[in-house]
Amino acid sequence: MPPAISVTDLSKTYASGFQALTGINLEVKAGEIFALLGPNGAGKTTLISVICGLVNPTSGVVLVDGHDNIRDYRAARARIGLVPQELTNEAFETVWNSVSFSRGLFGKAPDPAHIERVLRSLALWEKRNNRLITLSGGMKRRVLIAKALSHEPTILFLDEPTAGVDVELRREMWEVVRGLRESGVTIILTTHYIEEAEEMADRIGVIQRGEIILVENKQTLMQSLGRKQLTLELLEPLVSLPNALSDYPLTLSDDGQALVYRYDTQQEHTGITGMLEELRKAGIQFKDLHTEQSSLEDIFVNLVRENP
Repeated sequence: MPPAISVTDLSKTYASGFQALTGINLEVKAGEIFALLGPNGAGKTTLISVICGLVNPTSGVVLVDGHDNIRDYRAARARIGLVPQELTNEAFETVWNSVSFSRGLFGKAPDPAHIERVLRSLALWEKRNNRLITLSGGMKRRVLIAKALSHEPTILFLDEPTAGVDVELRREMWEVVRGLRESGVTIILTTHYIEEAEEMADRIGVIQRGEIILVENKQTLMQSLGRKQLTLELLEPLVSLPNALSDYPLTLSDDGQALVYRYDTQQEHTGITGMLEELRKAGIQFKDLHTEQSSLEDIFVNLVRENP
């Protein structure tokens, strides 16, 4: 199956001379949830804007479901739904009229049955006659998604979809996004909430200073770049580590009550057995132990730090 999005050697330099994107190569698979992560100013929104045809690239090629987004703009754009960061709704229009109008912008014939399906899937049906000004922030974001889906796109871009939304609504939105993927829609999202990508994405892309520094399957990424740590809660506090343990990657907590052992999950031997034996020989006893694994946020922070 051909990719939903194919980006080749894409660059963007603005008139001011600022180079926002440099040599971007990226493929998004049909039917996946792809999360694009990066710090503020990394180029996430510029990249999405170029792919959606809202910003012209300086060089490079973008194919949307096989259609060049410049030479075959209408066909490419018709396949894309875009949910922007900003809440740009018509304040005094009703939900129904606003979503129906968006469908008409793409030259689609009226289809009340489709609009009803979209509104029901987003828990907006009961609000269909409400004016947008009366809705909560979370509901307004749902309306933006409904507008983006009104013309039946196969690819949906979500630019910070849960910004400013409380935790409960955020999780509800995650369920909405999963439902869209199950219906066959390809999802590309940018987010500042790393747990959002960790929860939903199939693959992760990291952009830094206008360059893609990594694209990887989420599980592979967390296994290959993640680290585990074993924390030993000591029976008696230590002032310092014995010399016999100096070769192990051990850290003593500030209060001397715990030892932290960090290890690579991909190594054939973690060294834990030897470390525990040395503790026994040194007469150091512990009352409890527990392990933790790197989160996607830990990995992301390390990646950005290593690629300043």
